[in-house]
Amino acid sequence: MGPAYSGASATPDLRSVTRQRSFGTLRSVSALVLREMATSYGKSPGGYIWALLEPIAGIALMSLVFSVMVRSPPLGINFPIFYATGMLPFVLYQSVSGKMTAAIMFSRPLLVYPSVTFVDALIARFLLNFLTELLVSYIVFTGICLFFETRTSVDLPAILLGFSMAAALAIGIGTMNCFLVSMFPLWQRAWSILTTPLMIISCIFFTFDSVPEPFRSYLWYNPIIHIVGQMRSGFYVTYDAPYVSPLYIFGLGLVLTTLGLVFLRRYHRVILNP
Repeated sequence: MGPAYSGASATPDLRSVTRQRSFGTLRSVSALVLREMATSYGKSPGGYIWALLEPIAGIALMSLVFSVMVRSPPLGINFPIFYATGMLPFVLYQSVSGKMTAAIMFSRPLLVYPSVTFVDALIARFLLNFLTELLVSYIVFTGICLFFETRTSVDLPAILLGFSMAAALAIGIGTMNCFLVSMFPLWQRAWSILTTPLMIISCIFFTFDSVPEPFRSYLWYNPIIHIVGQMRSGFYVTYDAPYVSPLYIFGLGLVLTTLGLVFLRRYHRVILNP
């Protein structure tokens, strides 16, 4: 009877510990999100307004410049919606991955407490910035469709898949870079140099199909073009994008996230106590 009683009492204790840990994680993430909101968007008046105005200004400028140079966009009849379908997922990826890269550096003073972990910092930065960019994208897309004749048809599942692909890639790149930048500060500068031409070669200003071979085959390995192609297939019914591979993006994101977490778990004490 004695051993049976001990085993029965151990199960509720284990559940209690699990609930406490889950509550602790939720509380830590919530606190980090609030801190992020205050520091990133609360420092200047209209912080969230600027988050909305920046992509709008970029899309408007590109539409104006290219409308003068060419008569119609590569897809459809409307310049703003064409560039928005390329620029908004790209900005989401860059913003989320960049914020996650700096998660440990940003939250270093709080990571000395046992109740706050580097995973909490990564989750908090992802949640706030992904939801912010998602809301910005929704507002911009809705505004363009309301004020312009776009002749597009919204395929919500395809659009959500595009945003999911952008999120998966951002998590992978952000988590891996979080480790690399924290361990090797020089990597941040090197990564910035390596990704400088990324916006130009990510099919934001043109379509993947218009790129001649053999450059098209090389360009396929750029994961951003898959995200942009998937997003455009969600707006242009007639746009066929057989080159898009969600498996490639989700697989890449999963591998990078796993490696990043493994390395962070192994070296986070070294990072926090240099």
